Amino acid sequence: MSITDVESSILALLAECSPSLRRYVGSLGLRASDAEDLVQDVFLSLFRHLQQEKPRGNLKGWLFTVAHRLALKHRVRSKRRRESIDGDFAAAAEPADPATSVEDDIVSQERQARLLRVLRALPERDRRCLYLRAEGFRYREIAERMDMSLGAVAKSLARSIDRMASADDASL
Repeated sequence: MSITDVESSILALLAECSPSLRRYVGSLGLRASDAEDLVQDVFLSLFRHLQQEKPRGNLKGWLFTVAHRLALKHRVRSKRRRESIDGDFAAAAEPADPATSVEDDIVSQERQARLLRVLRALPERDRRCLYLRAEGFRYREIAERMDMSLGAVAKSLARSIDRMASADDASL
């Protein structure tokens, strides 16, 4: 494979997967700046992988697998905790509507905090399945990434969604 073929493959995957990879490694406890560096390392690994003409099947899944492993190594080395989860959820929250009341804002903040606590309390395996599903992975792809059966993925996601829904319903 020529360098230009490798570069065009990488550029296409970079455009498609970088935001998702950053969010995914951020969900594993990396700060935004560390996540950005790690994603760059993942794409350098992809460049080497393609340049050596290794298998090209399911490169998107390959990227997430490499990102996961690098993130865990980074987390072990630096012993950082999940500082970025709060930032990721705050960034995902919609901007406050100026027409809403202070009470509505407080209720919304309490709901978000409650859902975040439930998310953090999920077992890591369930949380990872939920994050991968939120990134658009199909059940079968999640099962492959996580080395789980398809049924186990379905149960994990159902369990996680039920817990989140129960916590959300409790506020009503």
